[in-house]
Amino acid sequence: MNRLETVRSALKKDASLLAIELKSPNQLPPAALELDRVCLDIPVFTTETRSLKSSLIRSVTGGRLKRKGSGAVVTALDDISVTIRQGGRVALIGHNGAGKSTFLRLVSGIYKHTSGKFNARVSVFPMIHKSFITSSELSGFQAVKAHYLLVHGHLLGFEEFFDDVVDFSGLGDFIHLPLKTYSQGMSARLLFAVLTGGHHDCLAMDEGFGAGDNSFYEKAEERMDRFLRSAGTLLLASHSEDLLRRFCGRGLVFDSGRLVFSGPLEHALSYYHEHHAPPAKCKAR
Repeated sequence: MNRLETVRSALKKDASLLAIELKSPNQLPPAALELDRVCLDIPVFTTETRSLKSSLIRSVTGGRLKRKGSGAVVTALDDISVTIRQGGRVALIGHNGAGKSTFLRLVSGIYKHTSGKFNARVSVFPMIHKSFITSSELSGFQAVKAHYLLVHGHLLGFEEFFDDVVDFSGLGDFIHLPLKTYSQGMSARLLFAVLTGGHHDCLAMDEGFGAGDNSFYEKAEERMDRFLRSAGTLLLASHSEDLLRRFCGRGLVFDSGRLVFSGPLEHALSYYHEHHAPPAKCKAR
């Protein structure tokens, strides 16, 4: 698909989204996620709080530093009000540190909001961590089993899931060796196969998931395409506008932990470029 076709496709999605928004409330899809004036404050515990620079904290968390007694608090998300409807394909847009990843962690249940109201009517699956959360002493088989139990709470269907993971990752008998013996490419292929090996009512995905070596990339891209399209509701944070246009119809623009724009994707991208995109670097002559 060339760039012109990609933009045309995105504009069609914008039109469809606008048509949905013009319907009466009774005609809209049910809400998947509802946030009303939600804030997230992260306390900073360090003996060097007084010397912390606001610019440094902001670059790390996307929020603003506030002194509180002898310590400090970072407001990572500030006054977020938005409704994500079931079946929505939503792009999260913003520079590094704008609050996109923090928003994904909050709706996934990794962070707990400190004020406001948040209601998740569907289970949100976070595709955020770039490594297994289990011990590297475990074998690949044990890590896959632990992940399946964590997500599903049971082992029904595990054998079929496991066979698919082994087949797609190409690890063969290496699946029974400890994770600490894997190369970086082997670990990436296994993690990618595990995380894309199912269907989720709501998927929260951050960019940057590597798929391993180049020979694996084409097969991984096809699997990722199917995986994203199968998700009931999608929240996708990425700097790739082509990727966002491919899968999303709505855009949320974040800046310094605040939601500054919500609307059709092309409008959101235009708003971001006009108000928040970093200036292009001039090439030295």
